[in-house]
Amino acid sequence: MTAILGVSAFYHDSAAALVIDGEIVAAAQEERFTRIKHDPAFPVNAIAYCLREAGLTSNDLDYIAFYDKPLTKFERLLETYLTYAPRGFRSFAMAMPLWLKDKLHMPRTIREGLGGPTRAKLIFTDHHESHAASAFFPCPYDEAAILTLDGVGEWSTTTCGVGRGNRIELNHQIQFPHSLGLLYSAFTYYCGFKVNSGEYKLMGLASRQESSGKEDSWKLETFQMEPCG
Repeated sequence: MTAILGVSAFYHDSAAALVIDGEIVAAAQEERFTRIKHDPAFPVNAIAYCLREAGLTSNDLDYIAFYDKPLTKFERLLETYLTYAPRGFRSFAMAMPLWLKDKLHMPRTIREGLGGPTRAKLIFTDHHESHAASAFFPCPYDEAAILTLDGVGEWSTTTCGVGRGNRIELNHQIQFPHSLGLLYSAFTYYCGFKVNSGEYKLMGLASRQESSGKEDSWKLETFQMEPCG
């Protein structure tokens, strides 16, 4: 038996998933237990739930996979802050305490958050590899083209490649600061919604269009937007 625990944390919607011999046996977001929407905290409750559902302890795990590479992401953050200094100092001052306390010590943070000893090997995957794996490995195809897009991972914002069997190869990428995802988030913010939370609302608004009937044009309806919360 091979038991793999997947963990995401410290950004938004922290979660855990447990895979045993290639089958997903449990998965949950931390917010379901804390009742904090988009809870970014380390998912101690979600991990405990996954282990409990499988009847395992932390010492039964073979691998623990984290959804990105913290050191590579930290390199991007520092380079970006230095490039645009002193602009962004407020963001820098807010971000650094969490990085210095937890994110730069992720192996320790993960082991402490398991609630017990473990012999599992820690694996830090590239962020867009995590996206690709979550889509390709559960799919019914042995081979498939892969395209991932989001705000930003370590440096990549868009990647494309191919999945074959149990392997994924991402051969091309677009790097930060060029990002369709960040552009979408910018429009989300401009429309009065919260970034990394209200994007689905903007997507819903996009579908509320009606044809004029006489012309091949589209007209957006007028909405009374409410403050997000």
